[in-house]
Amino acid sequence: MKRRSKGTGVRLLLAAFAALAPVAYGFFSAEFRGRGTPDGSVVEVLIPDGAASLEVADVLRAQELIFHPRIFDAYVRLKGQGRQLKAGRYEIPRGAPYPYLLEVLRTGAVVTTPLTIPEGLRLPQVAERLAAYVGDSTAAVLAYLAAPERVAELGVPGPTLEGYLFPETYRFADGVGIPVIVQAIVGRYSDFWGAEERAKAAALGLDEREVVTLASIVEKEVRWDEERPVVAGVYWNRLQRDMLLQADPTVQYALGEPRARLLYRDIDSVADHPYNTYTQPGLPPGPIASPGAASLRAALQPADHEYIFFVARNDGSHEFTRTLREHNNAINRIRLDRESAER
Repeated sequence: MKRRSKGTGVRLLLAAFAALAPVAYGFFSAEFRGRGTPDGSVVEVLIPDGAASLEVADVLRAQELIFHPRIFDAYVRLKGQGRQLKAGRYEIPRGAPYPYLLEVLRTGAVVTTPLTIPEGLRLPQVAERLAAYVGDSTAAVLAYLAAPERVAELGVPGPTLEGYLFPETYRFADGVGIPVIVQAIVGRYSDFWGAEERAKAAALGLDEREVVTLASIVEKEVRWDEERPVVAGVYWNRLQRDMLLQADPTVQYALGEPRARLLYRDIDSVADHPYNTYTQPGLPPGPIASPGAASLRAALQPADHEYIFFVARNDGSHEFTRTLREHNNAINRIRLDRESAER
């Protein structure tokens, strides 16, 4: 039997590699690029807590995002990310390549849903929105928010969380609980207070709670943004003159429920309430709602003017006056305009 030379065997082996190389390249290249052709469609993927990289790969395979779980697992481990993949709900475009899949899962770029806290909400109203967002009862969420320990725990001036649940649109992943959400919302409030804001408060002789309290009254009074500093200036003038603030929203807060029209008997019914600024001097003990950034800025920099009265016009704007006579005239004029419009 004739023996092949060593050189012949090497040549045959190289030839076999050369023949298989395009097939292997095509296989791994297709796998690396991702399964299927990108068509703009998105696949929802739920990665469970504690899933190892091979388990994650199995989930991706089940959703037809990759061909072979073990190859993806090997790729993840080769990149040193075997224990870095995060749980959560993801939306992944079909045909996504391995680098994209790994980056999304490594960074935890999960699907989030928006949560909007509008300006001027009171604590029970915020609790209602949070409860609907997480699927809990309003009573349970309100009990959490109103617990006395929340004030110290979250580092706000108090006396409760009222006024410190900052109005904004937030985004959270599925399954995030109320403690995490509330911490983020209060954290956004804390972010408002930089060195400049604290310097302005000090210049006015107000502490943080007093600024937020004044801002919350402004928030409940104003519909037109340009009036915020003017309204803040009215209350600032009254504080400087030791006048009662006589702010209707504080009486509404004391009553515990909104009234379409505030009557004298309503004011008298809560005459001894600390939040009734028709009978109690100075600012109330704390905020009456959550003011937004615009109202906080207005409270920190009230407009410089001589107005000490204002009354709402029929369009929601206000007429500002310096004397009681001017104020009463404005009230009568606006009342006549309203009656004329109703007729």
